[in-house]
Amino acid sequence: MLIEFSVKNFRSFRDEVIFSMEAGNGDELPNNVFEVNNTKILKTASLYGANASGKSNFMRAFTAAIMMVRNSNMIPLGARWAEIVPFLLDECSRNEPTVFTFVFIANGVKYRYCFGTDGEKIQEESLDAYYSQKPSNIFKRTNVNDYKFITEDNSRLKALVARNTDNKLFLATATNWNYDKTKDAFLWFMNSIDTYDSFDMIADEDLVSYSKDDSPFKDFSLKLLRETDILIKDIHVDYAEKDMDTNMMDLLVPPAIKNNGNSKFRSLNIEVEHEIELDNGNKKTYTLNFGDESSGTKILFALAPSLMRAFAKTRVLIVDELEKSLHPSLVEYIIKIFNNPNINKANSQLIFTTHAVSLLDLDLLRRDQIWFAEKNPMNGVTDLYPLDDFSVRKDENIQKGYINGRYGAIPFIGNGIDLWRE
Repeated sequence: MLIEFSVKNFRSFRDEVIFSMEAGNGDELPNNVFEVNNTKILKTASLYGANASGKSNFMRAFTAAIMMVRNSNMIPLGARWAEIVPFLLDECSRNEPTVFTFVFIANGVKYRYCFGTDGEKIQEESLDAYYSQKPSNIFKRTNVNDYKFITEDNSRLKALVARNTDNKLFLATATNWNYDKTKDAFLWFMNSIDTYDSFDMIADEDLVSYSKDDSPFKDFSLKLLRETDILIKDIHVDYAEKDMDTNMMDLLVPPAIKNNGNSKFRSLNIEVEHEIELDNGNKKTYTLNFGDESSGTKILFALAPSLMRAFAKTRVLIVDELEKSLHPSLVEYIIKIFNNPNINKANSQLIFTTHAVSLLDLDLLRRDQIWFAEKNPMNGVTDLYPLDDFSVRKDENIQKGYINGRYGAIPFIGNGIDLWRE
C-alpha cells in the first residue's frame, strides 16, 4: 500500500511535490481510512485541475518510475530511459536529475525507496526498511557508482555492484541476484501498483480468463454490470491463439518477419446477452456483438478484472481521468466500493484524476482525499496541494467553492472578444 509519493524535476514539476495517502487528523468518514502499523492510510484520493495543469504529468511520473523499476534488468548497457523528461523551461532544471520517492508498505514492512536519474545514468538511489520505528538503510548510492551498504551484508552487496551498470537500478539488480532484503520492495513495484490511462483495451490474459465457463472474472463482471444498472444477462468470450495457414501467412505477415517463428494469430469474438421484457410480460433474450455496446459498458468490462484483483489482494490502482466515458454516478459507485470495508477487504487503494465536479462531496470523500494541481502561468511550474490545506468546514459546499475559484486549480477563460478582434 502506498503512503507517499514525491517527484521533482519531471515535466511540469520543477520543484518537489509530495502526494500523501496518509490520513489527516479528521475523524469523518471512518470507512475511507484503514490502519497499518499505527499509520492511518486513505483508500481513495482524487486529483483536480484545469486542462494542462499537470494532472496527467503526475500520472506519467508514477508510470515512469514504476516502469523503470520493472524494466531495469532488461535495459541494454548505455541505453537511455526515454520516459525521463526534466522540467525544460529553465537552464538549471534541464541539466539536473529527475527524482522519485516512494514510501509504501510491502509484506508488513514499511519502505522508503528513492532514486534520481538524468535518463542516462542513475545518479542516486537508496532503500530504507522500517523493521522498527527507526529506519535501517539497506543501501545508498550516490554519484552513480558510490555505494554504502547495510553492515552485515556489506561484502555480499559489494560483489553485486560489478553486476550493475550506470543505467540500472540497484534495487532490481540485487533482487535479481537473490538478495532477500530488497525482494519485497522490488516485488511491490512488480505486482502491487499499476497505472492506467484508459480501459479501452482488455489484456490478453484477462480474455483467456473470461473465455472459461467457470471464470470468476466473468461472474464478477456480470455482478458489476448489474449493480450499475446495465441489463446484461450473460457474456460469452471466444478467445484463442491459432496457427496461421500458408495463405494467411502470405497475406498478413511481412516477408521480413516470416521466419521469426511467430505464426500465431488472435481469434476473438465477444457476444453479450440482453434479456428483454416484452409488452405481453414474457421475456426474450437477444444476443449482440460486444462492439455494439456502449463505451461505458466496454470500460466496465475491461475494468472489472483489475477491480476483482484489487479486492482479492492489496493493490494500488492509479487512473487518469476515471470518468472517461462513464456517468458520474458510476464513478461515484466505484469510489464507494473502494471505500467499503465489506467489499474492499484487502484495503486496496484507488488514486485518480478527474474533472467531475459532482464528486466534490464531503459525504463521499474526506478533505484529505481531495487534491488539486495548479500550474503557474508565469513560469509553467505545477504545484500540488490537498483541500486539507484550506480552512474547510465539514458541511461546506466545496463544489461551489471550487467553481468559484476558492481553491485554485481552475482554468481562467477569456470572454472571447480578443479571439474575434481583427
